[in-house]
Amino acid sequence: MTKLWGGRFTKEMAPEFLEFSESLRVDCRLAAEDICGSLAHATALRSAEVLSEEDFNALESAMETIAREIRDGVFPPPSESAVHEDIHSAVEARLVELCGEPGRRLHAGRSRNDQVVTDTLLWLRGASRDVRAALRELQSTLVALAETNQHLVIPAYTHLQRAQPVLLAHHLLAHFEALDRDVARFEDAARRADRCPLGAAACAGSTIPIDRERTAQTLGFARVAENSLDAISSRDWALEFVSGCAIAAGHLSRIAEEIVLWSSREFSLISLPDEWCTGSSMMPQKRNPDIAELVRGKTARVHGALVTLHSLVKGLPLAYNRDLQEDKEPLFDAADTTRTCAKMLAAAMADARFTEPPATALDMACATDLAEELVRRGVPFREAHERIGQLVRALEEDGRALDGATDTELLDAGLAGLDRALLTARGSIEAKRTLGSTSPAEVQRALTRAKRRLEAAQTD
Repeated sequence: MTKLWGGRFTKEMAPEFLEFSESLRVDCRLAAEDICGSLAHATALRSAEVLSEEDFNALESAMETIAREIRDGVFPPPSESAVHEDIHSAVEARLVELCGEPGRRLHAGRSRNDQVVTDTLLWLRGASRDVRAALRELQSTLVALAETNQHLVIPAYTHLQRAQPVLLAHHLLAHFEALDRDVARFEDAARRADRCPLGAAACAGSTIPIDRERTAQTLGFARVAENSLDAISSRDWALEFVSGCAIAAGHLSRIAEEIVLWSSREFSLISLPDEWCTGSSMMPQKRNPDIAELVRGKTARVHGALVTLHSLVKGLPLAYNRDLQEDKEPLFDAADTTRTCAKMLAAAMADARFTEPPATALDMACATDLAEELVRRGVPFREAHERIGQLVRALEEDGRALDGATDTELLDAGLAGLDRALLTARGSIEAKRTLGSTSPAEVQRALTRAKRRLEAAQTD
């Protein structure tokens, strides 16, 4: 095939250079978006009287054929990868093959620079929606688990040491909140990316009177990318999307890490269904939470994609540089990996079983409540902290948990007449009073709010 840019050259590209520079294997997934953008551009050229009605109809029919081939999985043909540089040249070649001269007219007033960015932004619209849907799916799983296990008590950890007792539902809803912010980040980023670069051409616009605002409306963009240089060279929208993926991946990895820890006999808090676990080729007793470990591992790729993109664009001058061809692979991989990891966690956790640890295993986790009880009795907090610390040390030395303290010991600490329920995990939870705490009433309120958010998201 003749290159789209070959007129001023006297020699063909070196075969190894062609192979090194082609991107069809990566950007072939933009085929449908390329047809969509090309049809909008053809409409603009018809309005600008560059294309006749007959030319436009021929192009529209050819594009319908290619769109059908894309849906059927037969475009681009596998053998074409050795010929075409990218999906855009592959589409143009097929248009010329199907309708002849109109296919050669289509690129007037357009560069591959604005064409590529338009296609990618069209793809990004759907990718962002898909990632948000996967995160919402995981949120729904967390809410369902929280509701099913609403009264289950587990230890919360700081420094991976047991800290205070909380309801499992409270812990699961903490992950819900983090994922909710992730969804909001993608929504916010999508608004900034909602600008149409088509018509910016190579870098300076075009002498052909293309109605860019109408093109933007045709493609469903909220507005036009105002500056032609910025339109074709900026990739902050890709950085912002992948940054959102990286943050979300961190949250997914944190959930996965807890599943791995909680699945161990040392924690014994969760058991995943058999279909989401593996065994050992050597040790018959093993039941490994590999799904969580794989999610934890795969999310590293998303963080790597963000570093790749930042490194790619950090020193590029305006306007377009061929380096930007390399933006799509990390962009695609970040979207795919984030979406898949969220869906895998949602599926694996859906039928997970949770177990409440023995009450004695919570050790001294209610100590803070005792210090706060002393505060309510007028003792300065630092003094209260010291007294309860001394009580804890004495009990530990004697091999007793906090609920094993005698009335005399409580009296000596200044806790005469204490309701001994405050020495238990459930009593500690029920004593909480602050907004957003682990108290049953607050957890119920949080559950109701979470379900309303998910219902609202379904109607968006």
